[in-house]
Amino acid sequence: MSRDPHPHSPIPARREPPATAGAVTPSETPLLSVHAAVVFLTAVIIGLVMSSLTFLHDKSVPAAVAAGLGTFGISVPVLHKLIG
Repeated sequence: MSRDPHPHSPIPARREPPATAGAVTPSETPLLSVHAAVVFLTAVIIGLVMSSLTFLHDKSVPAAVAAGLGTFGISVPVLHKLIG
């Protein structure tokens, strides 16, 4: 018959896991989902590549900006369907 050597110890019956410092509470929702962040980041990279290639070809900043923005705009829905 074993007895508890310290019957009045302050140890709780169940141990709860320690809270992590970076834990997200339910009230804190992320601004973007991971899917949206990947889609936008990939579209930005594609737009930058196209605008730089256009600038190297034409030596025109407005044409490069237009090509980059157009490519970004077209890439977002396509990447959303491909990655999603």
